[in-house]
Amino acid sequence: MASIMTNSSALTALQSLASTNKNLEMTQSRISTGFRVASATDNAAYWSIATTMRSDKSSLSVVQDTLGLGAGKVDTAYQAITKSITTIGEIKDKLVSAVGASASDKAKIQTEITALQAQLKMGADGATYSGSNFLSVNTTTGTAVAGTADDAKIVSAFTRSSAGTVALQTIDINVNSVKMYDAFAGTAIQKGILDGARLGTSGARDVTATVAVGGTVAATDGYTVSTLTVVGFNDVQIQQMLNAVDTATKELTSGATTLGAAQKRINIQRDATQSLMDSIDRGVGQLVDADMNQESTRLQALQVQQQLGIQALSIANSNSQSILSLFRG
Repeated sequence: MASIMTNSSALTALQSLASTNKNLEMTQSRISTGFRVASATDNAAYWSIATTMRSDKSSLSVVQDTLGLGAGKVDTAYQAITKSITTIGEIKDKLVSAVGASASDKAKIQTEITALQAQLKMGADGATYSGSNFLSVNTTTGTAVAGTADDAKIVSAFTRSSAGTVALQTIDINVNSVKMYDAFAGTAIQKGILDGARLGTSGARDVTATVAVGGTVAATDGYTVSTLTVVGFNDVQIQQMLNAVDTATKELTSGATTLGAAQKRINIQRDATQSLMDSIDRGVGQLVDADMNQESTRLQALQVQQQLGIQALSIANSNSQSILSLFRG
């Protein structure tokens, strides 16, 4: 039926052209943004997953920064404690040379020991990074238990369970086992490795250690590495000082091992976190990135379809003109 009121061919051509223009607009959007899922309207499920993964990656980026900050703190403490091991070794050498020395020679040796003791204190106080110092502390206040340093916690991981619950994991450093000085006026056990009183017999920090008196040997003779002096003390007591210094050296070595192990864990976790961030990038890309090869081919095809649709609509619109010929004489 020929009708001038309804042009079915034109309506069909118009619908086809509108569909082609819509697809063309979508393809152009994908090419310009690089995403095939740029908003929830494109694909709600994929958009939701990608948004959550991007949020997690942002949190992992903060974790990466925290690990870097923690690495700086641990490395600073590690370098300082290894330097201290060398310095305390020099003190031990001076003690060895003081055995059998005259009073005047002991005074000269003590001058060197005092300088080394000051160097130990300076090194520990200077081992500060971003306001944190593991070697020279003050547990008088700000700790869970006075005299006991709280563990240093470095955020090392951000995880999300299958139920969607997030959690943080940390690398903990036992500061109490590495501290060299503690301003807290506590017992020998609560003090640090170098300012805690040690029994001359065992070299261990002990609450029964009392300040040794020069020339008089007692079972409870105590020596503090940071303040010991050879002036006025006999050879037996100097050998006790050697016990104290040697045991302190072992504790410093153990502390350096603790810090070194923490360094390794931090470095491993930094690499693992970076790998996880890269994996998230790849996963998000597979969900929402546009395939430019595919989109460029699709663009060319749609442009041809658009041109054909315009031509078809033009032909359909011209059909109504042919009705006029029916009324010509």
